[in-house]
Amino acid sequence: MRIVFLTGIWPPDVGGPATHGPEFSRFLVERGHDVTVITMGDGEPEVRPCEVVVVSRGSRFPVRYGKVAAIAAQRARSADVIYATATYAAASFASTVSRTPLVAKLVSDPAYERARRYGLFDGTLEEFQEPASARVEALKRARTQALRRARSIVVPSAYLAALAGRWGLERSLIGVLPNPAPEIDVTPARLSRGTFVFVGRLTRQKALEVAIEAVGRVPASSLVVIGDGPDRERLEAHARASRAAGRIEFTGALPRHEALAVVAGAEAALLTSAWENFPHSAVEALAAGVPVVSTAVGGVPEIVRDEVNGLLVPVGDVGAVAGALVRLLEEGGLRDRLAAAARESVAHLSVARVYGELESVLGRTAHA
Repeated sequence: MRIVFLTGIWPPDVGGPATHGPEFSRFLVERGHDVTVITMGDGEPEVRPCEVVVVSRGSRFPVRYGKVAAIAAQRARSADVIYATATYAAASFASTVSRTPLVAKLVSDPAYERARRYGLFDGTLEEFQEPASARVEALKRARTQALRRARSIVVPSAYLAALAGRWGLERSLIGVLPNPAPEIDVTPARLSRGTFVFVGRLTRQKALEVAIEAVGRVPASSLVVIGDGPDRERLEAHARASRAAGRIEFTGALPRHEALAVVAGAEAALLTSAWENFPHSAVEALAAGVPVVSTAVGGVPEIVRDEVNGLLVPVGDVGAVAGALVRLLEEGGLRDRLAAAARESVAHLSVARVYGELESVLGRTAHA
């Protein structure tokens, strides 16, 4: 197949889609497919498993987004299928102009993300599904209109699939396919006892203030924050002013192998997000044999099972997060028990199986 792949971020950017893009592109190339990636970035791509076309973020958003759409439309004329993990409106335009079928991987509710970014809505993802202001409803309509062009919509969690089923989309086109658990073979980093780790994009969604405050309440704990993003400066200032000052390290983005080594050496991965779909960071931690402490939000409970391979806590509850950290450090055998179940809990999500199924979706769509 000839595949045009649209994604919003790509390494050196960090985050789940930035992990998925190179991994799945490489899988497709190794399977003999011709893949062209179209993305946005601040410079040259860090990895190139195939041709990667980068539209500079130096231009204003409407300009660069228009360039993504135009390039995608031109490249799609000679492609069999378009695959999009973001930039759904650009992908829809390219599909319409080129008459090339579209498969969308839904990683979030894009209307919700934009409404939060523009300051139009500050409630939960579930609350966002209810009728709202005219501007918010306009964002919802634009989201749904773009996704209606897709002939197949892949969603990593049953949670988000259920929400998407309320958007006026054809429900038969929506299928659940979790994110894969990679085979992880790293030497764990040597970390001080009581070290927890967060890996991901530093945005308000991740609610890292909660993690910082929780670590501040547990003197025996420390936190390594791996990643970058628009909230990094604010979060670093928050950490310096907190009771956890001196016990929180911001490393910035690290090569994936190094990041996974830190995860493998930690007491647990820590995820205090306000909303989530099916986070790559949780799957990777479990695949590394490390338990996860996370808010019970979105699709997280579909992968992190409380008291089995991790501990789940309520959203925004600093005390509950701190309590979970204390339990892992002081409750005899708990951490080892959760860690022992981690790898097996994601064994069914092998890269070969998950990406093989996604490849089949692309093939069926291309030849429908």
